[in-house]
Amino acid sequence: MTNPLQRRPHQDGRHTPNLWPVWLVATGALLLVGAAAFGLYHGAELLLSSESTVKKPVGVQDVIKTTVTVLTLIGAVLAALYAYRKQLLDEGTSHRADATQLTERYTKAAEQLGHDQAAVRLAGVYAMARLADDWPEQRQVCVDVLCAYLRMPYETDSTALAFRHGEREVRLTIIRIIRDHLQDPTAATTWCERNLDFTGATFDGGDFSRSNFSGDRVSFRRSTFSGGEVDFSRSRFCGGEVDFNSSAFSGAEVDFYGSTYSGGQVSFGDSTYSGGQVDFSRSRFAGGRVSFRRSTFSGGEVDFSSSTYSGCTVSFEDLFVQADAAIRWGPFPAIPVAQP
Repeated sequence: MTNPLQRRPHQDGRHTPNLWPVWLVATGALLLVGAAAFGLYHGAELLLSSESTVKKPVGVQDVIKTTVTVLTLIGAVLAALYAYRKQLLDEGTSHRADATQLTERYTKAAEQLGHDQAAVRLAGVYAMARLADDWPEQRQVCVDVLCAYLRMPYETDSTALAFRHGEREVRLTIIRIIRDHLQDPTAATTWCERNLDFTGATFDGGDFSRSNFSGDRVSFRRSTFSGGEVDFSRSRFCGGEVDFNSSAFSGAEVDFYGSTYSGGQVSFGDSTYSGGQVDFSRSRFAGGRVSFRRSTFSGGEVDFSSSTYSGCTVSFEDLFVQADAAIRWGPFPAIPVAQP
């Protein structure tokens, strides 16, 4: 059961100001003014009587005049409180209007993202990203929508029936916008600490270079890197969990050159490398756990040369390496792998 004497519970975001009920405030104000008037009347009478040098009774008019003066001051204070309350209510109305406008912007941007024309979808991408910057309370939701777009089925073969003209540009734009928001963790509009879910997405290009992945969870699980160049060079994986498990590197050039792994857990376990090039050269493994456990190397080239390992656990257990796979281990000690 709700207690009528309690204020409404606090709500995050834009909401009506947290005020006491009107009937309670009005009753309390009347009781307070009545008590003050009663006390002031008798107090003023005693004060004027004590200051009288003629030893004659103080006139009722003097007492009333003093009481009215003080009550006028109290009225002014109450009027100021009323004005302040009205201002808070007006601000609440403004906040609700602002929230309504943000919701309408979200709905419009989501509709644009589902449009048949690539140009309209591009406009929806920029609108959703701008909304994420303007709406901190729902920033994660906006980021989730952009990530969900990349998880949608994507046909890269231009001769296939499901191929959509302009779709690649839309997807590359989303990746670039996400990258831009992962550059500076101290920026007011940063997405560095946001969860990013690319589970099952298909990448045939994209620039994540110099990104800071520091959210609780970043998932590229079961993703496919099938062509083009996907750039993670000089990125930082520092905290939380980054999941590349069961991903397929099947023809793309995926660049992790100079990346840093300094905390949390990064897993490439159960992944397959069947073509293209994956470059981990000059990477720095300096904390946390990194796993390539049970990965399969059946073609292409994977480069770990000139990487450094200190204060971390890196697992290359149960690898399966075929003869046509080229792996450069660099200074890392010999690693036993299962031969076909």
